[in-house]
Amino acid sequence: MTSITPAETRPGWILPTIIFSQFAGTSLWFAGNAVLADLQRQWGLPAGALGYMTSAVQFGFIAGTLAFAFLAIADRFSPRLVFFACSLLGALANLGIYVVDGYTALLALRFMTGFFLAGIYPVGMKIATGWYRSDLGNALGFLVGALVLGTAFPHLIKGLGQALPWEMVLLAVSVLAACGGGLMLLFVPDGPYLAQGAKFDPRALAVVFRSRSFRASAFGYFGHMWEL
Repeated sequence: MTSITPAETRPGWILPTIIFSQFAGTSLWFAGNAVLADLQRQWGLPAGALGYMTSAVQFGFIAGTLAFAFLAIADRFSPRLVFFACSLLGALANLGIYVVDGYTALLALRFMTGFFLAGIYPVGMKIATGWYRSDLGNALGFLVGALVLGTAFPHLIKGLGQALPWEMVLLAVSVLAACGGGLMLLFVPDGPYLAQGAKFDPRALAVVFRSRSFRASAFGYFGHMWEL
């Protein structure tokens, strides 16, 4: 009897679903930037608000990534559940702009949106690694492309519908993100290659940094995060 490899039994909808869900979730990233001009007119925000809003999301993402890593959230719980929960919470944080009134509250909500994006973008990559091994690089390439398109999507909505009120743009992005999380939960079960992480041990940091190759890639990514 011929053995069947996991790749041959992998449903064809797995990768397209992960790609779309990643695209949908990351559309939250610059949703606030897309409607900033409207908020500046209505709320009298300062001219430098764009830089602060962008930085708030990025700092939130960095803080979320650190928190998720230290607490091993995506290892202790199913990554698809984490992705779903963060998609919903990120969508709610994005919609929170509806009810706040003030620059500080706006920045806090953008920070929280970035925090929950840490449970979408990296966790989406982890979900893909559970389904792919030899062709993982190809799958991750599609996910990076989904990130690029997702972060640009709010600007596309705003550009195509100049007459749309900013509330509708944020609503469209939040609904899209929530739908992406739902699709991930319903149609992408945990994959056969999903690895269970060990309990976090701070001493492991010293061990892994002894690897020259790891240091090179890690500092390269740290530089990328500083750039953001």
